[in-house]
Formats: sequence, C-alpha cells, structure tokens
Amino acid sequence: MTEETPGFEEKPDVPSGATPDDAEPQAAPDEAAAPAGDVNQNAALVAQLDQVRTALGERTADLQRLQAEYQNYRRRVERDRITVKEIAIANLLTELLPVLDDIGRAREHGELVGGFKSVAESLETVAAKMGLQQFGKEGEPFDPTIHEALMHSYAPDVTETTCVAILQPGYRIGERTIRPARVAVAEPQPGAQTVKPAEESDTKADDKENGGPDEG
Repeated sequence: MTEETPGFEEKPDVPSGATPDDAEPQAAPDEAAAPAGDVNQNAALVAQLDQVRTALGERTADLQRLQAEYQNYRRRVERDRITVKEIAIANLLTELLPVLDDIGRAREHGELVGGFKSVAESLETVAAKMGLQQFGKEGEPFDPTIHEALMHSYAPDVTETTCVAILQPGYRIGERTIRPARVAVAEPQPGAQTVKPAEESDTKADDKENGGPDEG
C-alpha cells in the first residue's frame, strides 16, 4: 500500500499551453480599453456627418438660387415676348388706320353698301379681335393725353374745355394709345362766368325792392 502524505492534495495535471483559472482576470484591462475606441470612432462619425450636412446645405442653397434665377429668366422672356407681340400688332394696326378712317367716312355718307359693307365690317371685326379700340366722342372733356386739338373756339354753353367735334377718332390697344383723337374744342366764353352772377345779383335786388317774386 502506498502511504499518502497528510496535508497535501494532488492537483490534476494541466495540459501544456492551457491557461490556468487564475489567469482569466488579466483580460479586464482589454475590456476597459474597448469603450474609448468606440468614443473616438463615434466622434469621427459625428464630424463626418456635420461635414456632409454642411455640404448638403450649400448645394441646396445653390439649387434654390439657380431655380430663382431660372424663374426670373422665364418671366423676363415671357414679358419680352408679350411686348414684342404688342409692338408688332400695334405697327400692323397703325398701317390700317387710314383704311378704317375711309370706312368711317363712307359710313357717315351712306356709301357703305353691298359687298364693300361686308368687307369693311369684317375688317373692323378682325381689328377689334386684335385688341383695337376706338375712342373719342362729342361732348366729353378735353384730355391732352388722349386728344389732339386741331380747331379751337368759344361757346357760351360749356363750363370747361370740351370736345365739340371729332375730326378723327382715336385708337388704343389696351392702355396704349396708338393715335390720339383729333378734335375741335370749345372753351367757355370769356367773361361769361362773371356776367352771369352779376345778372343774378341784379335780379335778386329787383325782387327785393319789389317785395319778392310774384306768387300764385
């Protein structure tokens, strides 16, 4: 029989290359170092994200500026196109004004009959569709911005400078006048405004002396 020495226990054999149990706590320093690396990596990602956001904001501002410039360009082109169209129409209708004057004179003399009447009315209709408007009437106040006075006289029955005859009608396209109305104007008779109040005063004085106007 083999005698065992009291107080000593036999430990199991540890294979070569194996780590004893008491070596496991040494892994703690590596686990503590891992979060520091993650923090640095997150900081780098945040900085990169900020750069991307800044670049995106700059590109967005550039796009908005280009879009605004394009819209202004479109509006300017459309405005120029309308202006050129209006000028072309005004030039064409200006050349037709003498023909329209002849038609108007023929109508006044009763000569607008037959086929000539049909053609003349068709021409006037086309001109109206293109925006041509005639203006100028007898009895309207004289306006130097739309009237051209060719004749001048005085009249006792007007209180301001008035168009008493339309020698040639005026024409406009929208708000643009392409020819003023050529008119004869009349002004109030000189002294008419001062004489009339004096006559009224004399009449009132006579009525007062005679005891007032007759009644009944």
